[in-house]
Amino acid sequence: MTLTELRVAPAAPAIAGRSPWQLAWLRIRTDKVALISAVVIVVLIVLAATAPLISAWNGHDPDEPFRDVGITDDGLPVGPNGQFWFGTDRLGRDLFVRVLYGARVSLVVGLVATGLAALVGVVIGLLAGYYGGVIDTLLSRLMDVVLSFPYLIFAIAVVSIAGPSLTATIGVISFYSWAAIARVVRGQTLSLKEREYVEAAKSLGAGDLRIMFVDILPNLLAPVIVLTTLLIPAAIVFESTLSFLGLGIVPPTPSWGNLLSEAQGFYRVAWWYLSFPALTLLVTTLAFNLLGDGVRDAIDPRTERLFARRRRRSRRAA
Repeated sequence: MTLTELRVAPAAPAIAGRSPWQLAWLRIRTDKVALISAVVIVVLIVLAATAPLISAWNGHDPDEPFRDVGITDDGLPVGPNGQFWFGTDRLGRDLFVRVLYGARVSLVVGLVATGLAALVGVVIGLLAGYYGGVIDTLLSRLMDVVLSFPYLIFAIAVVSIAGPSLTATIGVISFYSWAAIARVVRGQTLSLKEREYVEAAKSLGAGDLRIMFVDILPNLLAPVIVLTTLLIPAAIVFESTLSFLGLGIVPPTPSWGNLLSEAQGFYRVAWWYLSFPALTLLVTTLAFNLLGDGVRDAIDPRTERLFARRRRRSRRAA
């Protein structure tokens, strides 16, 4: 090839760079299980948000008993039909509407409690991992105490003082969730604070708060997001357990936990009374867990071979 030909030869196409978040988005788009789980979660959130509109549309208030058409002559709940899609409960109330209102409570508790726990856990984990020494020792022992304390005893103590309520339920769940996030953040911070860019920021005179929240925290978002996604279903189950035991949401406010508690004496003669709240709780927690697994696999670069194998299999099938 002559010098003239070299001059007119077309340049090689530039390689497009992608951030880790763009790569994670490309990976999760190929994960059908995670996408289906996300759709299920969105549908549940929409149904919970529009529960008052659905109640007004079918004319069934969640606390309104229909003693004429909602209870049989034997005093038992009515099964699923055109008027009551999920049947009725022991008082003749529409179980479908009550399940939707219970979803509002469970989702609010799960999201708010996990958000508060993530906020507290990230701050305490950063402080413990960055400063080390006595601060790390004290905060680490505090995490151990929280993780080792029996949650039911703590919940009973809180309820006996403050009484069962939505606020008390969120407080108990947040108290038991932040330590798990703080432990993960502390371990990652211990590793990241020795990196070159942190030393460079210190040499430039950056303060501790700026280094923690500007230089270190963005590199911790991936594990925090994954852990938060997996803690949401745990918080929902925790709330349902407390309500089932009478320590959470107070009836007549519907919650999946107290709906299951009310159905204990009727599951042999009214299968729908127990089945629909339990099935809704199962689907919700399963969807959040599967979505969390998908987000974890998408963010972890070591799973790139797994997604590449899936893409090759899809191309062969096509």
